[in-house]
Amino acid sequence: MTATLLAVALSLVSAVAYAAAAVAQERLAARSGAGVLRLLGTRTWWWSVGLNASAALLHVAALKYGPLTLVQPLGALTLVAAVPLGARVAGRHVTAGEWRGTALTLAGLGALLVTASGPAPDDTLSLPEALGVAAVTAALIGVLSRRGAKPGLRHATASGVASGVASALTQTVTVAVTDRTGPLLDVRVIAVALLVAAFAAGGLLLSQTAYRGGLGAPLAMVTLANPMAASVIGLVLLGERLQGGAAGWSLAAVGAILATGGVVLLTHSTVVEPDQAPLLDESPRGPGQSPVTATPLRLTQTHGSPASTPYPR
Repeated sequence: MTATLLAVALSLVSAVAYAAAAVAQERLAARSGAGVLRLLGTRTWWWSVGLNASAALLHVAALKYGPLTLVQPLGALTLVAAVPLGARVAGRHVTAGEWRGTALTLAGLGALLVTASGPAPDDTLSLPEALGVAAVTAALIGVLSRRGAKPGLRHATASGVASGVASALTQTVTVAVTDRTGPLLDVRVIAVALLVAAFAAGGLLLSQTAYRGGLGAPLAMVTLANPMAASVIGLVLLGERLQGGAAGWSLAAVGAILATGGVVLLTHSTVVEPDQAPLLDESPRGPGQSPVTATPLRLTQTHGSPASTPYPR
């Protein structure tokens, strides 16, 4: 198995694990509404934590074998996998809008897969480059999430950028640690690992702030900003290249547009929940009169994954 195929396989399994954990957490929260302390005693919650941890490790392994321009966009498959899983758990059918979103996302990722295929990464960020990336990212996050900014798309963009940069830095740590020609740990590895922890935590906190302004649009923005930020670092600083020259760039652009449209569809699909069917007013009525709805039909927004970001990014 080539390095590219291994990276794709690891990314696929990681996405499914993230999706399963996301669906479990969402259903648990919807059923119990329990606080964090109460969830600590719930077996389902611990299963979801284990799935998230396993997915994160698989994602890190994928970053060892595949370029950022390949691995990060595949994180959108979490949304695709969560659609049938969430529908099955909820006892409903996948809607037409969700099928369209899934098809567009898969088509777009297929185009990106063709153009981004490349050898296993061997370049890493130097310490000055990592610090420079961290400084630029921190400044961008500061602008997007400045005090007084209304929670929503700007915080979601900042969260996606922070998570994408964390993944790019994670790749540097992974490749450096597994490179047997140098020391296992040095000042650069330790410093970059600390930056990974800082940006990963920052991305999580920013996403929680973003979702106070709604879920669908911020979730789409997080999902899209993450691979974009990581891919920019891969193309500019790590020497990654898209295959096929100008035609490859054009195909990648089309793929990005298709995947973006698919993600937006998946995060904005609305369906009628089984337990939200219109209630009938069965009070007595005159001859020839039939019952009428006592409450209006309510639509619940469903998403490919809940508020937690789908990959560690």
